Amino acid sequence: MESRHSIHHVLLLVLCGLSALCQCSATGVEANQTAVLLVNASEASARKIPDTLFGIFFEEINHAGAGGLWAELVNNRGFEAGGPNVPSNIDPWSIIGDESKVIVSTDRSSCFDRNKIAVQVQVLCDHTGANICPDGGVGIYNPGFWGMNIEQGKSYKLVLYVRSQESINVSIALTGSNGSQKLAAANIVASDVSSWTKVEILLEATGTDPNSRLELRSSKKGVIWFDQVSLMPTDTYKGHGFRKDLFGMLKDLKPAFIRFPGGCFVEGDWLRNAFRWKETIGQWEERPGHFGDVWNYWTDDGLGHFEFLQLAEDLDSLPVWVFNNGVSHHDQVDTSSILPFVQIMLTFIVLPIQVTKVINVSKPTKERAIIFIMGNSLSSFVPCYITFLQIYFVSIQEILDGLEFARGDPTSAWGSIRAKMGHPEPFDLRYVAIGNEDCGKTKYRGNYLKFYTAIKDKYPDIKIISNCDGSTRPLDHPADLYDFHIYSSASSVFSNARHFDSAPRRGPKAFVSEYAVTGNDAGKGSLLAALGEAGFLIGVEKNSEAIEMASYAPLFVNDNDRRWNPDAIVFTSSQMYGTPSYWMQHFFKESNGATLLSSSLQANPSNSLIASAITWRNSLDNNDYLRIKVVNFGTTAVIIKISLTGLGQNSLETLFGAVMTELTSNNVMDENSFKQPNKVIPVKALIEKVSDNMEVVLAPRSLNSIELLLRKSTSSNVDTASVLKSSF
Repeated sequence: MESRHSIHHVLLLVLCGLSALCQCSATGVEANQTAVLLVNASEASARKIPDTLFGIFFEEINHAGAGGLWAELVNNRGFEAGGPNVPSNIDPWSIIGDESKVIVSTDRSSCFDRNKIAVQVQVLCDHTGANICPDGGVGIYNPGFWGMNIEQGKSYKLVLYVRSQESINVSIALTGSNGSQKLAAANIVASDVSSWTKVEILLEATGTDPNSRLELRSSKKGVIWFDQVSLMPTDTYKGHGFRKDLFGMLKDLKPAFIRFPGGCFVEGDWLRNAFRWKETIGQWEERPGHFGDVWNYWTDDGLGHFEFLQLAEDLDSLPVWVFNNGVSHHDQVDTSSILPFVQIMLTFIVLPIQVTKVINVSKPTKERAIIFIMGNSLSSFVPCYITFLQIYFVSIQEILDGLEFARGDPTSAWGSIRAKMGHPEPFDLRYVAIGNEDCGKTKYRGNYLKFYTAIKDKYPDIKIISNCDGSTRPLDHPADLYDFHIYSSASSVFSNARHFDSAPRRGPKAFVSEYAVTGNDAGKGSLLAALGEAGFLIGVEKNSEAIEMASYAPLFVNDNDRRWNPDAIVFTSSQMYGTPSYWMQHFFKESNGATLLSSSLQANPSNSLIASAITWRNSLDNNDYLRIKVVNFGTTAVIIKISLTGLGQNSLETLFGAVMTELTSNNVMDENSFKQPNKVIPVKALIEKVSDNMEVVLAPRSLNSIELLLRKSTSSNVDTASVLKSSF
């Protein structure tokens, strides 16, 4: 007991020291404006915030998954990124050795039916004779996604498939970026690999280099085929394949849900390149991967439908599945063809030109499609032959199968496949979105209704999200939620905090699935952007009778492949930081399921302030807290007078003071970076004088949170001062 009290006093002294620093800073700010915030804490005027209000949205953009959250280190592991025809471009794989020593080519000899490309390495040199191989041999190397982060003392699992008509001696190495420093090494020595052979090797790193590469070399003359080369760290989150540091940043947000896998990534620029869940499940070697033609890069789909559901579960978040409804950016499926429907893309070589043909087939089987093609399509193309056949489905059954995969009993057709992948228990999938940003497309409503009816018939509890905005006019079709996206300037996003003030409280709720400040105000992630977004989210919180969910977009960006600015989390192979918009979201992570109090601002200078108040219970100490959030979007400091009424038995605990958390900076366009990752982050200080009527100075251009202890639990042994200080 005495020891606990001693620690308690030390923490109070630390907080008081922080308070003194804060007060010195505050007195240096000229506060020539005042405002009054009235907060009514009575139960009669309060209401519960939805448990699902604040979550995250993951889209495969900016190499967010491939080369990011998904920890696979090999880029283009199956050699499929160059397309299904040969010769194929195998970038970023590169050749070790000149053409007198080695020739590298591709063919369609893989043992995997859905990804036939394999790489052939013809070693022309030898360890003896006239054509001697260079030291270390010749072969190929993969630099990963702008460098592989290899760390001393860590283990990496290499899996590859190899074939040769002769015995082989292949050296495997993880090296520095120029190949000179060897960080890990092993050899594959085999006398009979005449059939495709799977090889697994555990590599232990003896050095560190964030720009490493994987090398496959040989000094023995002959021909070796490689396919499906994977390198994964062994320390991914729970062994589920997620990069731990990036996963941790998501977990820290306490997201109530995760929307996946896109976005425009779901639609595709063309339907042939849309995300198709069935091609992303099962063994990774058998996944064909696909070219994401909106963001213009290849994904091996290691992060597939199963992994997204697993990610949601690992985050303690509800999955929100967005699926394609037969609409892309440039083509659409007619509603009459939705059930059942197969679309086939054929590329013919019609001497001397190439022709692409699209064919609709009424029965969704590959055999029927081929019969249809042979009977109806080739007669006018002679002489010709098929060089590429792609069949993809736009059918209701496809989506029902996806729901069964997630929710079905482990003995069901698709639930059994999920069980074989290691998850016999169903996933908690409650939300689906039919399409993305498709409301204006001519075929959307008809397609939507077919999917809606079929899903509700089989899964009446699933909440269905429409792409059409219902905030200003009633929807003309049934839905549980409607999607709302906002990308604009900081002032516009801030002012849209009132957008939902008059939105309907009955009927479909809003899902603000994509919000962000963009353009000149945003830069690569500015304080100004975060403040505009924070103001908007306070409006979302205050209108949570009409809004069920909200998420920022985009979530991730690999700094080497910025397809979109700004983003919440920036990373490379070895580094990461949160933008101000990421840290802004921390101010709202306790709002899910909290109680919204009635509050109003008086004498609001130039409408530059917006505020809300909640009460929430902290699971760490089982205490109730009152949190007030205020954005000062103006350019001058403001003294805000806070008046608390209706507390009743929930009187304030004044012994511990209160903690004020502030997000601001010297320049409103300040950003974080790898050199200064903490330039704009929340800063805490103690407010010593706590009462029902108190004054706080708000710095110009700032987001502020004031945390007050309402009632201390008698059963808690956790130090309250420590909990207050660590509440962000």
